[in-house]
Amino acid sequence: MGHTCNSIIINAPYDLVFDISNDIPRWTELFGGEYKKAEVVKREGNKITFRLTDDEDKSWQSWRLLFKDKYFTYAEREEPKFPFEFMKIVWLYTPKPEGIEMTWIQHFQMDEKARFNDEQVEGFINKHSRENLEIFKRVIEKEAKK
Repeated sequence: MGHTCNSIIINAPYDLVFDISNDIPRWTELFGGEYKKAEVVKREGNKITFRLTDDEDKSWQSWRLLFKDKYFTYAEREEPKFPFEFMKIVWLYTPKPEGIEMTWIQHFQMDEKARFNDEQVEGFINKHSRENLEIFKRVIEKEAKK
């Protein structure tokens, strides 16, 4: 199984960090061009079902539960799951003196028919998570100064 954990501290109020980071349509901006489209399919209470499309025109649907009062979100990839057997994602928001520590945890297993194995994908996810967290930080801190 693959597992990643990456964090960054964002110097901005919690409400702003949580709201911007969970604004799915903004993910085309926040994920550094990783997604060409980020569309909300349905909202039900604290659950958002959404569809992401990457730069190779591959799309998949996921759902995300928002627990703003508990300082975390939980998400899973739905269909198509391939190249994963499963992908579970937790985002934690921890108040610190210098801001909000945003932590992304991804727990997954690659499908045996996938081109890459768990360890290779861990490396890819870690690299991109660190780059994307920097973008989240830059964008959110800029908005906090408005």
